[in-house]
Amino acid sequence: MFQLAGIQKALKEFGFDGWLFFDFHGANVLARRILDFESSALVTRRFYYMVPAEGEPTKLVHRIEPGMLDHLPGTKKIYLKWEELEAGVADLVKGMKRVAMEYSPRNAIPYVSKVDAGTIDLVRGAGVEVASSGDLIQFFEATLDEDQWQSHVEVEKLTTRAFDLCWAKIAEGARSGKPYTETQIQKVILDHFEAHDLIPDHPPIVAVGPHSGDPHFEPSTREDTLVAEGELVMIDLWARINRPRSVFSDITKIGFVGDRVPEKYEKVFAVVAEARDAAITLIKERFAAGKELRGWEVDDAARAVIESAGYGRYFVHRTGHSIGEDLHGNGTHMDNLETHDDRLVLPNTLFSIEPGIYMDKFGLRSEINVFIDGTGTVHVTGGLQGCVLPILG
Repeated sequence: MFQLAGIQKALKEFGFDGWLFFDFHGANVLARRILDFESSALVTRRFYYMVPAEGEPTKLVHRIEPGMLDHLPGTKKIYLKWEELEAGVADLVKGMKRVAMEYSPRNAIPYVSKVDAGTIDLVRGAGVEVASSGDLIQFFEATLDEDQWQSHVEVEKLTTRAFDLCWAKIAEGARSGKPYTETQIQKVILDHFEAHDLIPDHPPIVAVGPHSGDPHFEPSTREDTLVAEGELVMIDLWARINRPRSVFSDITKIGFVGDRVPEKYEKVFAVVAEARDAAITLIKERFAAGKELRGWEVDDAARAVIESAGYGRYFVHRTGHSIGEDLHGNGTHMDNLETHDDRLVLPNTLFSIEPGIYMDKFGLRSEINVFIDGTGTVHVTGGLQGCVLPILG
């Protein structure tokens, strides 16, 4: 449901005079969601929808599609010629100084950059500052209500159970002298998901030995590896409950097929776990103090630990990503590597913390999920793995 009052409240909090929504041929999926479009709605002509911080919204639509925004409140202006379009845009922003759009300077946050550069030029040409709607987007795309948070709590129990099934199956195979392959353990997970009506957006990762050094390894029958005794195995799995508005759980754990984990693995995993915990500590401290926190700062906290231990060049991805109804959501990412994410970490948002070290012969990652509730209390789900699990221990 379109939330006019909520949008106007957020505009005032973030210092915007208005939020200018734009779409053409469905390119701006964020605007479509916030404006409560049907997913199948066809937009063959450009539309603009201005929500001011105060007052009534205004629509600008083409004569061929005059009813495009009729489900939304506000007055309507119709254009036909391109000159009328440009004049109409100028009227929409008249008297404003700073407006939000789905734009990110230098495309720093590509998840937000849904409006083309030419449209930004047109709006700026009307004499206003165009700023990113990134933090605004979070209020309507990334914050969870109580039902959604509980859906995460519910699915987390089932995703955690999947690891127990995997470790038991791996141990069974190793002890019998007939070890299972990566894809066979992957199927254990997928069968568990199906039995509990869970939806992954794609199959989980089961990575043995050198395969664990590839952060996004995809098991396949073409190069299936035995999860045999003496092997390190990384399992990364994710799923949500098959019902509307449910959100994902996304967890990674590490095991060793033996009764004692080699020191080389324990040494590196200890660094990964320390980096994970440093990120969590920063989040807790900032929210306890009521201070702002931005995504890049969380990444820096984890990355500093790994770099100081001499493994910086082996940490090749961001520390964490937003989680919602999509596995990789549209909220703040914990990232100062792939992007400089300066969006705020907000209450009622869920995200992963997953530092990793990936070398030629093996890789190690620890992934948990963090939810910050409306009071600023930080909830950690997925279990804080303290050491590599000796699967035969």
